[in-house]
Amino acid sequence: MAEAKKIGVVGATFLVAGNMMGSGVFLLPSSLAKIGTASIWGWLITTAGALLLAFVFAKLGKLAPKAGGPYAYARDWFGPYMGFQTNTIYWFANWIGNVAIPIAAVGYFSYFFPILSEPLVRCIAVLILVWALSFANMIGPAFVSRVQTVTTSFALVPILGIAIFGWFFFDAEIFKGAYNVSGESNFGAISSAAALTLWAFIGVESASVTAGVVENPEKNVARATLAGVFLAAIAYIASSSVIMGMVPNGELQVSDAPFALAAAKAVGGWGGALVSLCAFVGAAGSLGGWILLTAQSAKAASDDGLFPSIFSKTNKDDVPVKGVLIVAVLMTLAVLVTSTSKTASAQFDVITSAAVVLTLLPYIYSCVACYFVVERSHTLVHTGAFWTLTSLTVVYCLWAIYGSSGTIVQYAFLFVLFITVFYPFFSEERRQQRQRSREAAAISAGAQRS
Repeated sequence: MAEAKKIGVVGATFLVAGNMMGSGVFLLPSSLAKIGTASIWGWLITTAGALLLAFVFAKLGKLAPKAGGPYAYARDWFGPYMGFQTNTIYWFANWIGNVAIPIAAVGYFSYFFPILSEPLVRCIAVLILVWALSFANMIGPAFVSRVQTVTTSFALVPILGIAIFGWFFFDAEIFKGAYNVSGESNFGAISSAAALTLWAFIGVESASVTAGVVENPEKNVARATLAGVFLAAIAYIASSSVIMGMVPNGELQVSDAPFALAAAKAVGGWGGALVSLCAFVGAAGSLGGWILLTAQSAKAASDDGLFPSIFSKTNKDDVPVKGVLIVAVLMTLAVLVTSTSKTASAQFDVITSAAVVLTLLPYIYSCVACYFVVERSHTLVHTGAFWTLTSLTVVYCLWAIYGSSGTIVQYAFLFVLFITVFYPFFSEERRQQRQRSREAAAISAGAQRS
């Protein structure tokens, strides 16, 4: 069987950047407008936290590259139960968060076809994107990477265009007039903004999770992680700041296409149309990378017997086709459940808030696991410095949870407790696999002696 094609460092960098920028930034200006321009402080703090997370995953990718990312590190350093818990949470967070991506894409395409703003029509269009990119994943990771490299380039057009040229149309009075419209204290508003903006950096671990399909992962995972986060951070802060000074706060809060709205105000309808098209392509393309990441995470756990075995079954190109189909079905259900939201941005807010809270726990486990990995291979001085960095990263993750919706945090906590009841099934399966391996080894040894 021919070896499956691997992703190079450029493809992995665009996978990281694309998974973040493909949807994270396109609807966030509308969400952050409900807080006000004080959210810029949230962006700055989140960027610092994301760079810390990037450093953690880059270090893990260099010293101990493992397919499965956060799941694999929790399994190796905290045992099978924590591996099971981490993978289950991370997998749920991924496919739930994936739903926000086609929602953002369709929101921008409604610029051309306003009927897409209707909940039922928007729901149908979102489902078409979900299934189209799911089938694209069945072709193989190299194909998805090539698609994402192209679509990320489209995504950069509105983001960098607004970030650079939008300043010619920036109105300081509009920006200052909406500093904090949330009704909360400044600290509460910034905390909420930090939780929202973290969604834009979810995907920092993409290269780590897909290490199994990356060329030379010991070097390329680290390079792709840091380069992808750096590229995204610059674009995020600049573009969000300028949009809040171009579009009045009231209009921005209800917009399903904030970048297009800003472009239309600056240069007219043709600018809005160009930005909408590029945002649609960029957001839609990133869905392919996220489906790949979700499937690879589940496959890694399934290979260890800590997730249903159906997720480890692959085709000739090593693609877990059945796992991809299951993810597509679950995403379909999530789309249907949230389809009653009046606007795409409202539906986006619900989905992203749940995904962020669930993702933070695997991030915390990865930080602690990274300390042990570093301790094993570095001097005491380096280990102490890294303990400080990982501790700061954990504090940041906890603060992001604090800034999230109380109701969502409550349900997330109950979910973490609930999944415990399923662990014995997979624990028994793991023991049975070990027993079968020992029996096979004993038979083989007996045959050799005879």
